[in-house]
Amino acid sequence: MPQDYPLSDLKVLDLSRVLAGPFAGRMLSDLGAQVVKVEPPDQDVTRHWGHTVGSISGYYQQQNAGKRNVSIDLRQPQGTQLLLDLACKADILLENFRPGVMARLGLDWDTLHRLNPRLIMLSISGFGQHGPESQRAAYAPIVHAETGAIQRQAEKADSYPVEMCMSFADTNAGLHGLVGLLAAVHQRHRTGEGQHIDIAMVDAMLATDDQTHYYLEGAPVNNGASEVWAATGGPVIMAGDFRHIWRLLNTVLGVQEPTPADATLAAKIAARRAATEAFLVSFRHRQALTAALDKANIAWGNVTSTSTYLQDSTTLAHRRSVIAVDDRHGGTRPLFQSPYRFSGASSGVRGGAPFQGEHNQAVLTEWLDYSASQISRLQAQQVLVSE
Repeated sequence: MPQDYPLSDLKVLDLSRVLAGPFAGRMLSDLGAQVVKVEPPDQDVTRHWGHTVGSISGYYQQQNAGKRNVSIDLRQPQGTQLLLDLACKADILLENFRPGVMARLGLDWDTLHRLNPRLIMLSISGFGQHGPESQRAAYAPIVHAETGAIQRQAEKADSYPVEMCMSFADTNAGLHGLVGLLAAVHQRHRTGEGQHIDIAMVDAMLATDDQTHYYLEGAPVNNGASEVWAATGGPVIMAGDFRHIWRLLNTVLGVQEPTPADATLAAKIAARRAATEAFLVSFRHRQALTAALDKANIAWGNVTSTSTYLQDSTTLAHRRSVIAVDDRHGGTRPLFQSPYRFSGASSGVRGGAPFQGEHNQAVLTEWLDYSASQISRLQAQQVLVSE
């Protein structure tokens, strides 16, 4: 297998926390970049989320696998200077503080760009770096609510609005940030100049939403495509407009038209839906049902739990999508692999998540040529922190 990672020549400082920034940093690491997570003394809050093994939680593991870690107290002037020194050696810097925090720390874009003109900086925030709402606290649920995703889901399910089942706004912002970073790296090859990328979670959420066009143009929203139906062996989802699905059921699988030609449209729809419901529960076993749906070329899926899919999926097993990494406690633990599969390059997790400050000495020695006595002095002054 190829051992050339596409981004192996890039150095990344990851100042971000929780999800949007760390997710982008994890993907950069999986693509070969040397990613150094800069963690405050009071830690990334996700160190306390999920199952913990060897002092590393599942959530922190998932978003920070493969990274190295230095823990710097940026409230101290020496800590800020240390970060500036590291930024001078970096290709990319990630941050998702509230806008203005980097400037208060003396790490604003103008300062960083002056010190390292080749640096590319990604800032992820809820509502952008400037503007009337830039100072609002923004987590994924806030963006889900305000961009309409929660209300739309409630309308489709005819239920009370509840939070989404995953942090779409964070991961959308992280992925769009990753695309922006790679575009900026490509441009830097031509110009020699880095730049600052401003990603707002609200922009990323709506730009990724394939339903946004209905609302932009005031058009009727098609909320009927892809439905979950009761079926032999448990619920099944069929993807596509019901009119298309009915045509296939009728013409390929022989489900009889239940209404006369002069029936009203409402009566036709109700009768065809009733016939579809009866058809889906008429099979003796699940295999016969899915064989029929395959025969009609209807896209279908089992409605199941994530745990069941992770355990039973033949596709995940074939693609080796779940791997075992060092649990830092004498064993291994499962971790989902990154989705990139190259024909002529390597990608993927290259180790477990780091302990706090685990690589203080290694990073400062390699990046800044610090001596052991310099590093010891910073640790004694608590500019550097470690577990």
